[in-house]
Amino acid sequence: MSAADAELSSILNRRQQINDALDNGQSVKPTFKVVNIYTEFHEFSRKEIKDYQATFSKYDVGNDGYLDLAELKIMMEKLGAPQTHLGLKGMIAEVDEDADGKISFREFLLIYRKARAGELISESGLGQLARLTEINVDEVGVGGAKNFFEAKIEQQLRTNKFHDEIRQEQEERRRLEEERVLRRQQFQQRAAVFQ
Repeated sequence: MSAADAELSSILNRRQQINDALDNGQSVKPTFKVVNIYTEFHEFSRKEIKDYQATFSKYDVGNDGYLDLAELKIMMEKLGAPQTHLGLKGMIAEVDEDADGKISFREFLLIYRKARAGELISESGLGQLARLTEINVDEVGVGGAKNFFEAKIEQQLRTNKFHDEIRQEQEERRRLEEERVLRRQQFQQRAAVFQ
């Protein structure tokens, strides 16, 4: 049996177990495979994921790899967007795929995926979390946030300038090639006179 056949067989067996359990009125707890964060969240650069990891670790006081209700509460308070107990529970429930009542780092990244996709209400707890951790004003201050946005604008302008420079170089190469071809034709015409 090949690896692909074995994988398909295990998937079909799992599906059959789920169907049998559901037919018998039992609840089925979902299972999740461990995947590489960098490949699963391909929309983020490695640097962005590492920055999100640093933010996550900063508030994971228990160092257990999860943000529980108390840690999330402290995080939101430090970010200046305190939430009610029910609000915090709602935030966790929105991304808690394994229903353990905590946010793993993978689930933490789901917040930013949803924010980028526009799936979060900006004034919701998760919307505020995504917005406020994008630029940590506590660390960089208002001036730092201003510098961040100015740097983003400058980067965009530099990117446009870079593309303009590439286009100019291509046009210059094309012009030089046309001149070379023209000079070669003129030389051949003059050389033809002597033949």
